Amino acid sequence: MRALVLGASGGIGAALVARLRGQGASVTALSRSGDGLDLTQADTVADHAARLQGQDFDLIVNTIGALVIDGHGPEKTMDAVDPQAMARQFALNATGVALAIRHFAPLLARDRRSVMGSLSARVGSIGDNDLGGWVAYRAAKAAQNQIIRTAAIEYRRRNRHAVLVALHPGTVETPLTAKYAARYPTITPERSAGALLEVIAGLTPEDSGSFWDWKGARVPW
Repeated sequence: MRALVLGASGGIGAALVARLRGQGASVTALSRSGDGLDLTQADTVADHAARLQGQDFDLIVNTIGALVIDGHGPEKTMDAVDPQAMARQFALNATGVALAIRHFAPLLARDRRSVMGSLSARVGSIGDNDLGGWVAYRAAKAAQNQIIRTAAIEYRRRNRHAVLVALHPGTVETPLTAKYAARYPTITPERSAGALLEVIAGLTPEDSGSFWDWKGARVPW
């Protein structure tokens, strides 16, 4: 297997790289800190994808995302909405994913099943939202889900073997969740990575455009 992990220096990304390599996969690992890949900067996404032209990947996983950006954490009420903070959420968690799909999805293998998954979040589910709050993050992740769904429809025509999916990794013990996870059961990055790979292993092209959690259950849009 040939795999590409975006965000390989983060908790889940690093765990995915380690797990895949432990399974004998050939892994290309990219990150902002190590390689300058920044999903909010279109030129860096295009440049890194261009360097990989000619390779075909069985698996591409985007683990890049953020809950707190430039000190702005999730809002508790609509009164806390800040337009600049919301724009930054969309730039990374939605537009950045669109750029990742635009430039990296063409590298998916075309002669066999191949998967591109992007880490979304259950709080991005509109149907599962019973608590409110976290307006910008929820909205950006919901937008990411729509981007993946839309791209999957296009890729049914471009690459019939490709599977594009949104993935909820669970509430993982990483710096991203440290301040907000105290009230929720958490799992380690290693457990999340292993579970996500098991979910991915069971996907077929008919599942393209869907949203799955780390336990293998579909998440409502």
